[in-house]
Amino acid sequence: MSHIAETAPGATGAVGVRQAQKLRTRQALMDAALRLLEHQSLSSLGLREVTRAAGIAPTAFYRHFKDTAELGVALVEESLGGLHGALRTGLSAPDPGDSEARIALTVGLIADLTRSAPAHVRFVARERHGGVQPVRRAIGDQLRLFAEEVADALGALPDSAGWPREDLLMLAGIYVDHMVMTASAFLAAGPDGEQSTAELARRQLRLVGLGRRHWLDG
Repeated sequence: MSHIAETAPGATGAVGVRQAQKLRTRQALMDAALRLLEHQSLSSLGLREVTRAAGIAPTAFYRHFKDTAELGVALVEESLGGLHGALRTGLSAPDPGDSEARIALTVGLIADLTRSAPAHVRFVARERHGGVQPVRRAIGDQLRLFAEEVADALGALPDSAGWPREDLLMLAGIYVDHMVMTASAFLAAGPDGEQSTAELARRQLRLVGLGRRHWLDG
């Protein structure tokens, strides 16, 4: 006699429905937290606040996150996904170096990201130096990974010949920091100040590019 259990008809579908519901509840918690965090820091956010805003029972929270810090780390991954996409697009542009076209593309991508995901930008900007250590560490880790990716891309360019890896990482860190800083500046400036913020960001990148071209002169 076979001892292999057969899956009852419809069981697979039921599991799929439950999994989809679990993902929806998890996302509802994250969306509710993000809305609340527009007006406060993560360190002051209460579990009951989040569940009330999400419309679920407080006990259901623990099926998805062990505490608000773990929820915050999940928000970091979600928030910086957009930055990673903008970074990848900028790095894959066919125009090499620090030309006006690449500078304009980079600043435009940051402006688009800020317009499409202002709550995520605000969350990262506030919590990057916030009081919740796991979240602060997660943001730092993600930005370091971005810097390594930028350093790899820079190292493949002809004008980076002779650059030590540590110098490429330093330059990459400047570019990543500039992206975060510019996103925060766009958010603070609002639509009326977008043009002047973009021009300042472009000038800053021109200055970095000038220093980059002469870094090995000595």
